[in-house]
Amino acid sequence: MLTENQQNKYEEFYESTHENEFLDSKTEVLVGLAASIAMNCKPCTSYYLHQAKKVNIVKGEISEVIAKVMAVSAGQKRLQTSAVLKEHKIDLDSFT
Repeated sequence: MLTENQQNKYEEFYESTHENEFLDSKTEVLVGLAASIAMNCKPCTSYYLHQAKKVNIVKGEISEVIAKVMAVSAGQKRLQTSAVLKEHKIDLDSFT
């Protein structure tokens, strides 16, 4: 799908995101896990779960990340539906 040059540039960019100036390794893994869950990327989620073990992230921390992703996702779906109802002038109260 990508040219060899594009693939190399992408890999170089992706690897650079592990070289953090401000985030410690544990925070980086938790952010990566949250992003991969939110983006529904199974290989990335697997990767970050394996990384979580390596940096001593505990089950409770993973549970809190999952809960936060769920909360943000639910809020986004609520707002998305509300926008559709408003845009298409659909009165939800008219449904019985």
